Amino acid sequence: MAKDLLIDSNSSINIANMNFLLIDSSTDIILLFIKTKNKTFSKVLQSHKFNSDLLMKHILDFFKSNNLNFSSISKIFVNQGPGNFSGLRGSLAVAKGISIAKNLKLLGYNSFLLSIANFYNKKDFIFSLIKYKEKYFIKKFDRNLKSLSDFKIISEDTIIKEYESKFMVTPKYGIKKINKKILNLRNLTIVDPDLNMLEFLELKGLLDKDLIKPLYLS
Repeated sequence: MAKDLLIDSNSSINIANMNFLLIDSSTDIILLFIKTKNKTFSKVLQSHKFNSDLLMKHILDFFKSNNLNFSSISKIFVNQGPGNFSGLRGSLAVAKGISIAKNLKLLGYNSFLLSIANFYNKKDFIFSLIKYKEKYFIKKFDRNLKSLSDFKIISEDTIIKEYESKFMVTPKYGIKKINKKILNLRNLTIVDPDLNMLEFLELKGLLDKDLIKPLYLS
């Protein structure tokens, strides 16, 4: 099996100054994450148990339990997907509401992009692979992490036969769902996505900030 690859963030970026709230409902859980004054706080919720109203309540409780308030942060990152329709729609609505009410910068990212963030300027072409439910999805990027294609559905056989020589990346949290034959491909790198890289992606102009839409997969 391919080994995990952990790469230090770009040393020119002062991630210690990041102050943000992250909302991620792209998987079977909802992740709430706060970084402020070089301290981090996280909370995990079961996504099937919460609608948008309860999500807002849990965010408020999350801040209160850690003696924080919205003045402790300067921006909100929200995962646009891929993921469940209702979960993504609800978390994006909550993020937009907080952004407007508290005058905080709102930025959207997707799991394809975050998974390859550590490979900026390292490979000519990068293929980000994600399995969602029973389907594989792949998206192509250039060395500057600019998107070169829309995501598309791809079969296991195609991955093994046609992508065996291409540099592919997949997030660690999803590998239990991936066929072992694919995991054994030498060109597949398994990564643990680094939330600190979101500011790097923002500085490179790779995050959505104007028209932030959920990324739904059929």
